[in-house]
Amino acid sequence: MSNSTQDQALSPLGSDLKCDGYAIFLVVSSVLFVLYLMVHAKKNLNSICRRRSYVVVSYYAILWLVTLLNLAWSFLQAWQCSPGKEVAWNLLSIFTTSGMLCLEISLMAFLLKDNYMNGMEALAHSFLASGIIVFVDTLLKAIYVFGFGVPLFNRNVESTHMIKWSLWIVHKLLLAAAYGFILSVHFSKWREKVPPRPVFYNYVAVMFVFSVITLFACGLAGIGSGLGIWLYDLTMLCYHSLYLPFLYVTFLADFFQEEDFLLDNAYYSEMKDAGFFDADWE
Repeated sequence: MSNSTQDQALSPLGSDLKCDGYAIFLVVSSVLFVLYLMVHAKKNLNSICRRRSYVVVSYYAILWLVTLLNLAWSFLQAWQCSPGKEVAWNLLSIFTTSGMLCLEISLMAFLLKDNYMNGMEALAHSFLASGIIVFVDTLLKAIYVFGFGVPLFNRNVESTHMIKWSLWIVHKLLLAAAYGFILSVHFSKWREKVPPRPVFYNYVAVMFVFSVITLFACGLAGIGSGLGIWLYDLTMLCYHSLYLPFLYVTFLADFFQEEDFLLDNAYYSEMKDAGFFDADWE
């Protein structure tokens, strides 16, 4: 019985089952979010055209691109341990994670601007800074993966790989520090410098807690703890399945709803000026 189990683990089918892991949940959640974006695409594009915000157009386009990359990443989980697919899997993982990091950093830059009203315009300048950070991050990942052979995106490394987990610890520590800094600003004398919107701080608080948990998981995994590896896999499952919808609800959905509210007010003002409501006062 043990020999049969071992043969299955070493067979291509056993390898696919091991590599797929939580692929079904990832695929379902990714497909549902793509369908959600498609259903609201016409309405959102109309709002963008009326507002004529090039920043939101860019952010919305990046969200679509990253969502499709994440969908492909979810479908192709088995590539990470399929012979001949390692390079393709690493490239797909690098582009997907870099795209999601770009969205994270751009939104953090937006949160640190003086106020929400000029934040949209200021975010355009933030794209330059976030682009530089993401480029450096992507370059370093490519060097470590293809230059030094560090299995950053392989969930099936049997032995403890200190370089891999050390890199992820530094990566998650920087993110946790950034979110922690934004939270500290909210409770400091400079709190008026950031947008007075509770939903933004709810987002930052959630991402800070998530980053701390991921950092803790990487630390445990680095010393060979099975709990740490399991917890890290769980955080990656949550990140790739829930982060993009969470970001959309926090930032873009709020923008589209606000645009609809402003448009309704404009229509009401025009109708009132035209005398449509005069009969209500008689």
